[in-house]
Amino acid sequence: MTLSIVLLSPKGRLYRHRSGIFRRSLRYAPLTLPTLVSLVPPEIPHHVRLIDEGIRDIPLDLAADLVGITVITPTAPRSYWLADHFRARGITVVLGGPHVTLVPEDAAPHADAIVVGYAEESWPRLLRDFTSGRLAPRYEQIPDLSLAHLPPVRRDLVPRRDYVTTDVFEATRGCAHACDFCVVPSAWGRRQLQKPVEEVTEDIARSGARRLIFVDLNLVSDRNYAARLFAALVPLGVQWYGLATSLLARDRELLELCARSGCRGLLIGLESISRRGLREVHKGFQDPGDFKELIAVFHRHGIAIQGCFVFGFDDDTPEVFERTAQFVVEAEIDLPRFAVLTPFPATPLYRRHERDGRLLTRNWELYDGQHVVFQPQHMSATELMRGTETAWKHAYRYRSIARRIWRSPAARSIVLGANLGYRFYAHHLDRFYNCDWGLVPRTAEPGMASGACPVRHEPAQVA
Repeated sequence: MTLSIVLLSPKGRLYRHRSGIFRRSLRYAPLTLPTLVSLVPPEIPHHVRLIDEGIRDIPLDLAADLVGITVITPTAPRSYWLADHFRARGITVVLGGPHVTLVPEDAAPHADAIVVGYAEESWPRLLRDFTSGRLAPRYEQIPDLSLAHLPPVRRDLVPRRDYVTTDVFEATRGCAHACDFCVVPSAWGRRQLQKPVEEVTEDIARSGARRLIFVDLNLVSDRNYAARLFAALVPLGVQWYGLATSLLARDRELLELCARSGCRGLLIGLESISRRGLREVHKGFQDPGDFKELIAVFHRHGIAIQGCFVFGFDDDTPEVFERTAQFVVEAEIDLPRFAVLTPFPATPLYRRHERDGRLLTRNWELYDGQHVVFQPQHMSATELMRGTETAWKHAYRYRSIARRIWRSPAARSIVLGANLGYRFYAHHLDRFYNCDWGLVPRTAEPGMASGACPVRHEPAQVA
């Protein structure tokens, strides 16, 4: 008998197919679902279907023996509704992912089984148990999990036409830092897991990728590993984009090797232009006074920068939005991004705000980085929301874009296209600031939570 499996990646309304902010996906292909397919034990006859709600509607009448759903915090209400729906139809449902790992007790009532932690060993074990009729309610990551000798990711099951690229790879997981707002140390600890460098390069060579993305949270967390990986990438002649910290700019030898390996762009969490704000969340290893020079160093090495900033630190006042937006233009950050500080469950930031009575809602749907879910220290929740939108619009004025990218080391078409995409995003965010959508019974759509919105907003008016 062939086991029928459907793997789902639900999306919140902001990024969902049809109702989301973009008319088509501007995302790269996810790795989670095709990785899970590759881990199905070969002795189990199976058929697997993947559905990413960012590009496809999830059919409520789908047929399957088992449905697996990967859950991040803002998709939890949607995921739970889908899980309850399929279970009511007699389908076994498994929930896993970051949110389930952070707060397993939140997810367990909605699933026949949950997977806590990374699933490389527990997912195959779960499937063997399911086929033998002894499914357990909970599967935990083993302490000595290794990323070595894993089967190739089934990228062939991902529709290329629906993504900017499907050439997405992973060399490491985890990060040595302990930023208060980051889910990674709370969910998985600070020990970095690493794939053998030769297996990473073999995967890239096998795929035939010439331009690729590394989704690792911090490729330079372990300097020795990063150096070996960069050296191994040099003969492949690829161009790649990934994530790192600003510390890379201070390590000239590693930075030069990174550039030689084909790095053309890095996402870096700069977070704040305030030293106190960075110390508040245990990211004091960064100095905002150095940011402009660090960006210039990356540019001189041919590396474009996506600089990410967060608003809502206790040091932030209403002036922070305009000052930050002006800074990203003056620093010529190729692709700035702004988010509202979000206390994800089980993080130190969440526990601190919970202890101090500052949480405005536990509606996970609003924990998407663009809604305010806690009471800021020096402004109202509405000011924080509107101020974030103001920063987006200032940074993505046409003249701001021109000033930021005129000397960008990135290919002109790539950096301009990405900036125009974010300009569209900046000018349509206000459509999602009215929290009435899906949050009250009279307008609720399937998979949306009920509950009052903590803040009501009118669109910000920005020249």
